[in-house]
Amino acid sequence: MNKQFRQYRDIIARVVDEIIGEEKAIKNAATLMAGAIQKDQVIHVLGPGGHSNMAAEEVLWRAGGLACMNSILDAGTNLIHGGRRSLLIERTPGYAVSVMNAYDVGITPGEVIIIVNAYGINSMTIDAALESKKRKMSSIGVTSRSFADVVAKDHPSRHPTGKNLYQIVDIFIDNHLPYGDAVVDVDDMDQKLGPTSTFCNSLVMNLLVIETVKALKELGIEPPIFRSANLPGGDTYNQRLFERYGKKCKHLL
Repeated sequence: MNKQFRQYRDIIARVVDEIIGEEKAIKNAATLMAGAIQKDQVIHVLGPGGHSNMAAEEVLWRAGGLACMNSILDAGTNLIHGGRRSLLIERTPGYAVSVMNAYDVGITPGEVIIIVNAYGINSMTIDAALESKKRKMSSIGVTSRSFADVVAKDHPSRHPTGKNLYQIVDIFIDNHLPYGDAVVDVDDMDQKLGPTSTFCNSLVMNLLVIETVKALKELGIEPPIFRSANLPGGDTYNQRLFERYGKKCKHLL
């Protein structure tokens, strides 16, 4: 194994252990999620900006995943429409509120929203967290303090208030993203390679699903879990979940 592969493996392994160390926060968040599902509510998931969208996609229509995840996949920050455009949109104050309105987020007080953003400082992220409070929602933040505690309050990527996601949400889960995101050294290059943010976010999301399913079982509730559509009987099994959540989760059908 070459030294770059080894370095990447070792750092990812360390981050996995650090995220596993967030078990208490993950369990607390899962309790909230299970309570909402018990009320027949969906769980809203927003990844405000660029690659953070992939965390919301990770739990949408997923084999072994919850069918009741209402992933908010706004075209404004989706990279398919342009990386620089995504950056500009996620820095636009007030944009998140309109997106939440379009997805009927927070119509019922007590709904749960997961806000996933590796940096936890941009305008869309902070506006989503503040608006969730205003709408009396229960908020879960998946982010890292490694950036939030270092980036200057007047940096262009920050919300005008200079607030950090982890300070606003009801439950904060640290995804332990290494500062700088990329972690692999190659020769004499100043910029490191091997990004980690998508991995960190996705691991937390899947751990949340696992713990939520356990919490539902303890409540005596059959968890609404998708099967792989590529396996025999998968389509038939999943049909009842489409019928139950298809109109509640915007991107499910």
